[in-house]
Amino acid sequence: MGAAKITLFVDVVSPFAYEAFHILQNDAVFRDVQKTYVPIFLGGLMKMTGNTPPMNVKNKDVWINKERVRWARAFGVPMAAESPPDFPPPTLQVMRAACGLADDQAALRAVLARLYHDLFVRHAPVARPDVFAPVFREVLGPVEAERVLAEAATTGKARLAKNTDDAFAAGAFGLPWMACTNAAGETEGFWGVDHLGHVARFLDLPRPVANGNGDGNGDGNAEGGWRSVL
Repeated sequence: MGAAKITLFVDVVSPFAYEAFHILQNDAVFRDVQKTYVPIFLGGLMKMTGNTPPMNVKNKDVWINKERVRWARAFGVPMAAESPPDFPPPTLQVMRAACGLADDQAALRAVLARLYHDLFVRHAPVARPDVFAPVFREVLGPVEAERVLAEAATTGKARLAKNTDDAFAAGAFGLPWMACTNAAGETEGFWGVDHLGHVARFLDLPRPVANGNGDGNGDGNAEGGWRSVL
């Protein structure tokens, strides 16, 4: 029997991918799960699937902004109540740069955590090279950051395209998309932070404790966010 595995496809433009990322990283339910994060270009995936961005759908644009805040509060994910200015930003360049870290998951996690926080808490325009490049330098150090940034237009571009194709092949049509493998080797795809309960059941993970506080800090919770998805 193998370990439970989750591959989470991400683009920093997606607040719900941010929420899923934060929960997978911090909630005790997923502590022993083998997690892999894969940068993709959500705009490309939406085009491949013929999907429509939710912000372009009348009424859904208002509803989904409320959902964003609702799920963030339920699981204790740091998130400003207001949307970032000029949202959604074009994230092609920053995601190409992120692809340069695909072979170093620890570095990728650190960069993603910083970019997500800067965009959705501080409202920093992280899609701009003059904003995301300093983030890479601060998190990675100057030498590694310069390598990643220099390769973004070539190696990063090719890898981002492949990753997006891989997400499509895995069944993704939006984010967060979680490709999961349980201990029996069975695989299944799940979409949305609101399907984390199904993810936990499929992977046969321990149920969250009943006295959790919903802060998403590793305590697990059935009274807060988990109560909404179980």
